[in-house]
Amino acid sequence: MWPRATTKITRVLVVDDSTFFRHRIADLLEQAPDLGLAGFAADGKEAVKKARELHPDVITMDIEMPLVDGITAVRWIMAECPSRILMFSAHTREGARETLDALDAGAVDFMPKDANFLAQGEGGNDPRGRLLELIRTVAHSQLPGGPRAGDVRQPPRLVQRAAGKPQRRPGLLAIGASTGGPMALQMILSALPEGFPLPLVVAVHMPGNFTTAFAQRLDSLCAIEVREAVDRQPLRPGLALIAPGGRQLLVERGVTGPLVRVRDALPNDLYHPSVDRLFGSVARSFAGNAMALILTGMGSDGLLGARALKAAGGRVWSQSEQSCVVYGMPHAVEQAGLSDRVLGLDEIGAQLGALA
Repeated sequence: MWPRATTKITRVLVVDDSTFFRHRIADLLEQAPDLGLAGFAADGKEAVKKARELHPDVITMDIEMPLVDGITAVRWIMAECPSRILMFSAHTREGARETLDALDAGAVDFMPKDANFLAQGEGGNDPRGRLLELIRTVAHSQLPGGPRAGDVRQPPRLVQRAAGKPQRRPGLLAIGASTGGPMALQMILSALPEGFPLPLVVAVHMPGNFTTAFAQRLDSLCAIEVREAVDRQPLRPGLALIAPGGRQLLVERGVTGPLVRVRDALPNDLYHPSVDRLFGSVARSFAGNAMALILTGMGSDGLLGARALKAAGGRVWSQSEQSCVVYGMPHAVEQAGLSDRVLGLDEIGAQLGALA
């Protein structure tokens, strides 16, 4: 159960005040050939010291700890020795607010910590497998302090396409994101002006109980109105509707105008909310009179939906590689030739505001 001496292994510092959880996570790491234990810390103060001494590739960080809590530890670590941090959070509304504070402080991603946190599972319902994949994702994410959104490289083909004849303003903006998405979305929506003329629908990969707090946080920070979506809620300009965690958000044309439908996830749905399912419904309901924005995230969710939207005549923007925490979802869309514009994170809000 001790660190393995090889540079090929992702070294993980495990921070938790529970001896049981520390050793369970360490045992799990040792079963993965590409992961290993860098060390332990039992509180936030020790975590800062170990981060400075060990320079781990990833830190797993509990929030509730004695002496110094996880959120404060994240802030200290990001100030002294910026690191890639995965938070463990309580599966409660208060835990959701604390998790968002940790992401705001610099953590890359989070995993809810409940009674089944490290239970044995099967297939896609395996918390232990999800934890290992999250650690690998965080290990390959953009390190805070690296190239930022201003260091933008736009492919000439996309810039030329964007500089063509002006297009009419779309009737709807749909946004999809995953890892790194909550803070990217916060930056973008807080840059939109009061009176923004488009309705917005948003799908971010987040579990249930988290999106309510997320929508409330965004609403308090933004000039536009932000709400967690409820079934049959009408779309209107200047209102952003966030897909509830663990469920699907779809757009339909109602008798009196466009509205959203909130559905339970199907057994074969890999993501819930799913960006593909949201974008696909937008393509059916708005055809060419819609625009999609693909933000940072692991995997390729949104690719099929973006393809459907483009086939219907819509537009697709994507976040630049340099400004992504994880360049997965935008890369899939760009590689397929579906992006009309590739923009740095610090540019997107202003460019969307110009649609007003």
